[in-house]
Amino acid sequence: MTPQKRDSPYGLDPSGNPLDRFGLSRPVWLLGWVSFFTDMASEMIYPLLPLFLTRVLGAGAMSLGVIEGVAEAANSILKIVSGRMADRTGQPKKLVLAGYGLSSLVRPLIGFVTAWPHVLALRFTDRIGKGVRTSPRDALLARFAPEKTRGRVYGFHRAMDHAGAVAGPLVATAFLYFYPEAYRPLFMWTLVPGIVVILLLLRLPNERTHQVPGPSVPGASVPGPVSLGSRFYKVMAVITLFSLGNASDAFILLRLNDLGVAAVWIPLLWSALHVVKVSSSVIGGALSDRLGRRLIIALGYLWYAIIYGAFAWFTTLPAAIATFLAYGLYFGLTEGVEKAWVADMAPSGARGTAFGIYNAALGLGGLAASLLFGAIWTRVSPPAAFLTGACLALAASVLLYLAFPNAKDSRH
Repeated sequence: MTPQKRDSPYGLDPSGNPLDRFGLSRPVWLLGWVSFFTDMASEMIYPLLPLFLTRVLGAGAMSLGVIEGVAEAANSILKIVSGRMADRTGQPKKLVLAGYGLSSLVRPLIGFVTAWPHVLALRFTDRIGKGVRTSPRDALLARFAPEKTRGRVYGFHRAMDHAGAVAGPLVATAFLYFYPEAYRPLFMWTLVPGIVVILLLLRLPNERTHQVPGPSVPGASVPGPVSLGSRFYKVMAVITLFSLGNASDAFILLRLNDLGVAAVWIPLLWSALHVVKVSSSVIGGALSDRLGRRLIIALGYLWYAIIYGAFAWFTTLPAAIATFLAYGLYFGLTEGVEKAWVADMAPSGARGTAFGIYNAALGLGGLAASLLFGAIWTRVSPPAAFLTGACLALAASVLLYLAFPNAKDSRH
């Protein structure tokens, strides 16, 4: 006898799961906690990696650049491949489980390395895991997101991710307070949240999504990808333009340090930034359900331009710290809302591919932005680099209105 779905005052999600706990279904909560524990483990390592490479392994700054550049390039390309695989197989959960499992397995192994090429290999493998899981996970999340509250669902997921980024550095700081310089044991302890992630993923419902059909007759050609439409690619073009000015946040941290913030306070400010991201992500996603995706994203780009302009203008420490914390609002207005817009535009059988293209655009654009930002920072000045990013963000904000003159076109 088939078990009946229990009644919920909020109704059911598109897959038939009851909406409870603030109007979110159980699979959405599970995926939220998966991101929380994954980012917690990652942020226990990432802020300390430069210190570990230089102080423990004796590597230089160039090695860190090689590690991050190679890792992010592989990550961006795989997001397209895995998204397409999710559409073709109709089973994104298997790819999500494989991606998270791979990262959870290799992350603690950094505690055993003896040379920086070992870190490169492990970081590369970790990013492969991220590339495998990201697009299928975003597509799977769309399956559990009601159309009218899709922005809220993606905003909640980003908030849980940022909450993990708050917890990770705090756990690492407390550990190193009692065990100074004990980087290796700390990295090994990331196995614990990794195990929790796998256990949570195993509790996700095993549902097949609509898959892209294959050839039904021997010798027949394999059909091409489901069309995503011109509107989708116009949105991707604008997002790519913006991403060319969205350099690594490491430059902002460097700017704070140049203006007088001591290195010991950087992790605390980093956690405080993610506190702002948590609250703004929930609010931004919910607002996009009511006011439309385009408007909220355009406001986010405009806010980014103001923040980068402020970093170029302000030279006093209190103003720089206030600007840094205000920077967190940009993430709440864009990250989850952009993903909700991708889910709005993509047919159910092509969401993996759509999220693959979107995530790759962000990754490759961000990589190019960091190279451009670094070159301007070095050859001209830090203010010139920030003003370049501000101009690109402002241009992207204006183009959103030129490409989508009808506000209603920004959602469905």
